[in-house]
Amino acid sequence: MQEDVQEAATPAYAYPLLVKQLLHTPFVQAPDQEIVYRGQLRMTYSTLRERIARLANGLEKLGVRHGNTVAVMDWDSHRYLECYFAIPMMGAVLQTVNVRLSPDEIAYTINHAGAEVLLVHADFLPVVDSIKEKLETVRTFVYIDEPGSDAAAHSIAFSTEYEAMLAEHAAHYAFPDFDENTRATTFYTTGTTGLPKGVYFSHRQLVLHTLTVMAALTSPVSGQRFHRGDVYMPLTPMFHVHAWGMPYIATVLGVKQVYPGRYQPDQLVKLVQDEGVTFSHCVGTILHMLLNCAQADSADFSKWKVVIGGGALPHGLARHALARGIDIFAGYGMSETCPVLSLAQLPVGAETLEPDEQVRLRCKTGFPVPLVDLRIVDDAMEDLPRDGCATGEIVARAPWLTQGYLNNPDASAQLWAGGYLHTQDIANIDPTGNLQITDRMKDVIKSGGEWVSSLEIESLVSLYPGVDEVAVIGIKDEKWGERPVALVVLKAGAAVNAGDIQQHLMTFSQSGRISKYAVPQTVKFVDALQKTSVGKINKKWLREQFA
Repeated sequence: MQEDVQEAATPAYAYPLLVKQLLHTPFVQAPDQEIVYRGQLRMTYSTLRERIARLANGLEKLGVRHGNTVAVMDWDSHRYLECYFAIPMMGAVLQTVNVRLSPDEIAYTINHAGAEVLLVHADFLPVVDSIKEKLETVRTFVYIDEPGSDAAAHSIAFSTEYEAMLAEHAAHYAFPDFDENTRATTFYTTGTTGLPKGVYFSHRQLVLHTLTVMAALTSPVSGQRFHRGDVYMPLTPMFHVHAWGMPYIATVLGVKQVYPGRYQPDQLVKLVQDEGVTFSHCVGTILHMLLNCAQADSADFSKWKVVIGGGALPHGLARHALARGIDIFAGYGMSETCPVLSLAQLPVGAETLEPDEQVRLRCKTGFPVPLVDLRIVDDAMEDLPRDGCATGEIVARAPWLTQGYLNNPDASAQLWAGGYLHTQDIANIDPTGNLQITDRMKDVIKSGGEWVSSLEIESLVSLYPGVDEVAVIGIKDEKWGERPVALVVLKAGAAVNAGDIQQHLMTFSQSGRISKYAVPQTVKFVDALQKTSVGKINKKWLREQFA
């Protein structure tokens, strides 16, 4: 078939979807809007514009060219926001280093990404000093100083200091045009097995993700939305999937942005109050930690909207947040999907629903955002009924999904088997198109011939008074194949025993919501649940410890 391709006029500009294009609107419409760091440093979008140019000039002086990789080790800060733009806009690649990995894993990711320049916050000097001899590609180190930081003794040969570098370079930079499919960012997954895998995204992918998720977040009539009157603060590390892409969206909208530095619960709550923060996102464990810190007891959260991702939103946590006035809802994605695929925004008219039904809808995985082609399939990649019951793997297509793992063709082929990205999440879709994840493939429990959703059991246990946190894992059983075990952290002073939890779950079994096989035969009370580097419950570690 012959294509009827549009013919452009000779002087027409073929507008490439580059990260720099995201800055046109905010720099014109919000030049005086504030960007705040830790409540201590304040600057405007006009200053951001100058600092992005100064950073690019400084990096160019250090030898950074198109295609080079610049790695960053910093807390969530205005500096990181500057790197989000300046480095890709030069045509270089930004590597956001997961500072919570082990030193050897950090060295591996920097070497694997081929980073030539490394920006290092003072707090990470001991780590970098311990691995500097293992860094094979880094030729230049840039020091990020900060008043009050604990600058340990080291033997790293820094070329310059971040603020000094910006101060000595011009506030203008002619960012060039280039192919929109140029790689813009690289970061590494934090899987529980094997070495971290490099995930990468192009300028085109970042721009399309920004515009589409912005459209999805701004579309609701009232709740669960993000708009130009909001004040944004991330509670997801900026090294992890571009802080879910939200700093790009916040910048396009020209909203006030608040960056908290190192996460300290009382300080985070103080920033929410002092700066009027109205929109954040995080994993459930972070919100749980904030709501239980001393500073939160007297805090007013009635204007705060929070998206929970990186794992299921338990009903117990949702109810607790709603009781404190937080407009809480779930989002879904993964490192490989840039990350947003779906959002659990309430449908029009949901305000008339019973509170329990509203909680249920807020805790679902949600509706796919525009441009996402999402399917639930069986092992043969055949579609399963959208009846809210049939479960299969989520596979997806969208214009911003990573096209593979960096320098790992075998894993890339598995990720994209059959032409769809495989999430390894098990879910169902109801007749309205609403998605509900029931488990990760590796976490599904089969007991007595029936599939048991660990996420469902966790959510139900979280509703029991006195339960602080819970994880449900499968343990091998000679008779039943596997049996679910509930690992429960109690609130201080709570008097709860295993029989109480089991009886609580039996009521749901008797009503038909869960099978009898889903009621854990064993309930263990633990002091804490092991977390991954990005705050998710580490079920692989728990299975190994409690096998």
